[in-house]
Amino acid sequence: MTESPLRYTPADDALDPSRGEMELEERSSLRRVAGLSTELTDVTEVEYRQLRLERVVLVGVWTEGTSEQANASLVELARLAETAGSQVMDGLVQRRSKPDPATFIGSGKVDELSVAVQAAGADTVICDGELSPGQLRQLEDKLKVKVIDRTALILDIFAQHARSRDGKAQVELAQLSYLLPRLRGWGEALSRQVGGRAAGGVGIGGRGPGETKIELDRRRIRHRMSKLRREIAAMSRVRDTQRGARRRNDVPSVAIVGYTNAGKSSLLNALTDAGVLVEDALFATLDPTTRRAETTDGRTYTLTDTVGFVRHLPHQLVEAFRSTLEEAGQADLLVHVVDASDPLPEDQIAAVRKVLVEIGEEQGGTMPAELLVVNKTDAAGDLALARLRHLLPDAVFVSAHRGDGIARLKACIAERLPRPEVDLELLVPYTEGGLVARLHSDGEVLASEHTPEGTRLHVRVRPELAVAAVPFAVGRTGSAPAEGDAAGSRDANGTADEGARAEAGARVAARG
Repeated sequence: MTESPLRYTPADDALDPSRGEMELEERSSLRRVAGLSTELTDVTEVEYRQLRLERVVLVGVWTEGTSEQANASLVELARLAETAGSQVMDGLVQRRSKPDPATFIGSGKVDELSVAVQAAGADTVICDGELSPGQLRQLEDKLKVKVIDRTALILDIFAQHARSRDGKAQVELAQLSYLLPRLRGWGEALSRQVGGRAAGGVGIGGRGPGETKIELDRRRIRHRMSKLRREIAAMSRVRDTQRGARRRNDVPSVAIVGYTNAGKSSLLNALTDAGVLVEDALFATLDPTTRRAETTDGRTYTLTDTVGFVRHLPHQLVEAFRSTLEEAGQADLLVHVVDASDPLPEDQIAAVRKVLVEIGEEQGGTMPAELLVVNKTDAAGDLALARLRHLLPDAVFVSAHRGDGIARLKACIAERLPRPEVDLELLVPYTEGGLVARLHSDGEVLASEHTPEGTRLHVRVRPELAVAAVPFAVGRTGSAPAEGDAAGSRDANGTADEGARAEAGARVAARG
C-alpha cells in the first residue's frame, strides 16, 4: 500500500505569517526586561546578562487648557517613554503661565523633582516640551541625571522603528537638526594649536586657540546633513516618478492619515489584506505602505498608510518627512482615522488637521477632501460613541479589529473617488476586444450590451482613454439601436457617424 503524496491546499497560506507579523516578532525578539539586575554575581554570567530598563521621571508644565488636557499630555508622554523602552516611575506637573526660561520649571519645583528622582532611583528625566540648550544644561547640572525633552524622545522612537532606506535617512536628518544647536564640548581645552612648521609656515603670531573640537563636530554634522538632504531629494524624485505613473494611468489615490495608534495600519489590513505590522504602540509603523484596491464597480485605486501624527510634532520631523507627507497632500481623498477609545478625540483631530494645513500651505494649495473614520468602536463605551456620533455626524464608524462597518467605509470611499470626466456612448466592433478590456479596467462602464454589429457601451473615461474611444462613438440613446438604425448611422467602411464622432471629440477637447 503506497502513501498518498503531499498536496498543497489554499488553507496552507493561512499558516504563513504576514510581513507585519514577522516584523512584530523580530521587534519583540530583543526587548529589555524589567526588574532584572545588571550586577553580576559570577563572571560566567556575562553572556546571559539582561539590560535594565531606564527608570524615568516625567515632568510637564501646564500653561493652557484644562487639567484634563494637561494630564492627558503627560499620560501620552508616559506611553512614548514606554514605547522607547523605559520604565516610568513618577510624574510631576506644574501650573505656570509660561515655562521658566532657565530651568523649564520653577526653582522650587526643581528641588522637588530632585527629591522625586532620588526616591525613585531614576536615571533619566523627560520633560513634556522642547527644551532650549540652556535649559537642558541647567537641569542636568541641578538634577545630576540625564535630561531629555519630548522631541528627543520621539526622535529616539523613530530611530528604533524606521526600516526603509528613506525612512532611516529622514530620521537621521531630523536627529542631526535637533542635535546641532545642542552640542556641548570642553571649549578651548580641546582646541587645536596652529603655528610653526605644522601650520604650513604661519609661524609666530599664528598660534592661538584654533578650531575647537565642537566646531569640528558642527562642521561634520552640517556636511552630513547636506549629504542626507541630497539623498532624500533623490529618493523623493523616485516617489514622484511612481506617483506620475499612477497619474498617467488615471489611478486615484487615497491616503490614510490620523493620530498615532489610531488604527491606520489595522484599517489598511482590513481594506486590502496588506499584512503590515500592527502593534498597540505609538509610532509602531513609520514607512508609508501603498496597496492596490478596487471599488465594488471595478474601479482601481491605491491606499497609502502614512506616518502618524502627535501633539506638538517636532518641526524637525515635519521638515525631514516632508517628502513622505506629500503623499497626503497629493492624494485624491484623505481618510482621517480617529481613535474612538481616546478620552480626547477632538484634540487628536485638531492636532492632525494642524499639520495637514501646514502641508497644504507649503504646497501652495488646499488639501484634498477629508473622510472622517472613527475606529476602535469595539473598545469605546456606548456613551462615548453616542457623543462622537453627535459631534461627527458625517463620520463613518468602524472597528478594524472586528470588521464592523468596513463594507460601508468601502462604499463611502467609492462614492468620493473622482470619476472619469468624459461620458460616451460607444459601439465597438468585436475585433476591438483590447479596447473593450481597457474600458472595463481603466474606465467606468455604466451599461453594456452585445449587438450584431458589436458591443454597445455607455462609459465614463478619462480624456486620454477617450481619445482612443472617440472613433467608435455613436449618438446618445437610451438603448442599443435597431439593425436598420445602426446601418443608417454608419457608413460603408463601418466607421462611426461623423456628426456623433465630431460631437464626442469636442467634448473630449473641452474636458481635456
